[in-house]
Amino acid sequence: MKQVIVVGAGNWGKNLVRNFYSLGALAGVAEMSPDLRAAIATSFPDTPLYDNFQSALDAEVSAVVLATPAPSHYKLALQALEAGKDVFVEKPMTLKTEEAKHLAEYADRHDRILMVGHLLLYQPAIAWMRDYLASGKAGRVLHVSTQRAKLGKVRREENVWWSFAPHDVSVVLDLLGNPKLQQVKASGHAMLQDGIADHVHVDLRFQGGQTAHIHTSWYYPLNQRSTVVIAEKQMLVYDEVAQTVTVHHKSVDSQLNNQDGGSEIIAVAAAEPLKLECEHFLECLTSRQRPRSDAWNGVAVVEVLEKAQEAIGD
Repeated sequence: MKQVIVVGAGNWGKNLVRNFYSLGALAGVAEMSPDLRAAIATSFPDTPLYDNFQSALDAEVSAVVLATPAPSHYKLALQALEAGKDVFVEKPMTLKTEEAKHLAEYADRHDRILMVGHLLLYQPAIAWMRDYLASGKAGRVLHVSTQRAKLGKVRREENVWWSFAPHDVSVVLDLLGNPKLQQVKASGHAMLQDGIADHVHVDLRFQGGQTAHIHTSWYYPLNQRSTVVIAEKQMLVYDEVAQTVTVHHKSVDSQLNNQDGGSEIIAVAAAEPLKLECEHFLECLTSRQRPRSDAWNGVAVVEVLEKAQEAIGD
């Protein structure tokens, strides 16, 4: 059933177009650029095309998928919700916490599905870690540390924190069990452009004592993408580059003695996270269940992003 119109067919939007088309759910694409519309017409024949957002809203479909620049997310998502549509909005949900809360509250009041594109939550390795930690085998989760660093695309309109961190923030919150934020400390280093940080470290503390550390850099010699979980009984390491999850049977006991029971690499079935994410959105449209990366997950992520930005001071 063709249920969704994708708004924005640029660098990332074209991937959403491809996935919803392959799932038989693509009802149209809204794109201002004539060249991009022509490319869509060639690659996805018989797909209705719209040259403006309002035309997409007027179409008789139940949902829109927003893959537009981040500053437009709040306005377009609100318009879509007010038009009675369910909405999938790419990360970050908005640039301000209050705007994100407004969207979440509106969606709840009007029984709309509002899902945020926090792609890593649909990565099979992260899903496995979430379920494993929920089983209690590793004990209480104490700390999560993530690193996302490489020689990447340097942007002029946003710093590396806003560009790289939304996915990692969503993973940190998810693996810690979505605790309430208590404190944010951050430092950033602008090496290439005044006022735009290329290298950022953020430390988070949550109510209950759990902590997290997030490092992002697009000016770095190595491609390093990892998530480390430190729990009472075990430690987990997800190497996103190698696509491996390692469980370390290591801990420190009450007498401060090291316990080392070795480690094991877990075989996690490979799957395309974006396809899983798109499938999940379609399932939510049908079942009316709350998405895994729902609007309030989006609010929590934006709150961390915004408070860390204030601490960085760029």
